[in-house]
Amino acid sequence: MRAFMLFFGLMIAALASIAVFTYPAWLLLHPYFDFPFHRIGDRIGMIALVVGFVLVARRVRLADKASLGYGLRRPLFIREMLIGLGLGVAGMLMIVGIMTALGLLDWSEASNADAGRLAKIFFNRLLSGVAVGFIEETMLRGVMFTAIARESGTRKAILLTSLIYAAVHFLTSYHIANDQVTSHSGIELLSGMLRWFSTPLAMADAFLCLFAVGWVLATIRAKAGNIAACIGLHAGWVWVILFTHELTKPVRGQPLSFLLSQFDGFIGWLVLAWTIVLGVGLNWFYARRLGAPHVLRVP
Repeated sequence: MRAFMLFFGLMIAALASIAVFTYPAWLLLHPYFDFPFHRIGDRIGMIALVVGFVLVARRVRLADKASLGYGLRRPLFIREMLIGLGLGVAGMLMIVGIMTALGLLDWSEASNADAGRLAKIFFNRLLSGVAVGFIEETMLRGVMFTAIARESGTRKAILLTSLIYAAVHFLTSYHIANDQVTSHSGIELLSGMLRWFSTPLAMADAFLCLFAVGWVLATIRAKAGNIAACIGLHAGWVWVILFTHELTKPVRGQPLSFLLSQFDGFIGWLVLAWTIVLGVGLNWFYARRLGAPHVLRVP
């Protein structure tokens, strides 16, 4: 468990850096730039996390491409990633269709959008999905998964990376107006980012859903030996979710509204059930695909 504790300690340190360094950085920058306080904190935490991941990866000897999940030759990697992207989009569109059929999504916002706005949302959210897929999969199912699997075995790697994956999604943005910033605002900002963890029952449906998503991605990563499919699937799911968020609102106050979480109005019990069904299908698909002679598996 040494590898996991290194990464877990790194995440704690990155969060602590937000509380410690955001206010001093704001004092230095605010006279010259009108950056929001929370954005400075977000960037400090991100930089600390990225630098920390690089240092930890070197410490546990994960410098080669295969260890990071990029062991496939580029043409094969891109092909597997695009297949994953298509599967991710198709799977998430199905659940959006189910939500719509159940009357859980209000599409009135979409009716007011012109072609130009729809195209902008379409491509911007695609870029966001791809960026999230690459960053999160490289860190979690790449570096962290390999380090834990080598030390503690694949099962623990699947379990622990899925737990971390679910937990980090609840580090939500928290805003502090510039005219309300004080010397204690760094601590207040961190406390606000962690606020969902003070209401575990309210976040239970979303947490279990995200854990299931992490489990599906981790099992596919374990089968494939690389993260190409994981990046594609992750990007496709995020793309559809962000696009849907832009154009819909969750419908509250009806009998089935409990199926959508309070966390983001999308993931919840319904998506959890769909993820389990989808996960069985995806694992069957990749088990057959990776057994075929035309697909290279990286051990």
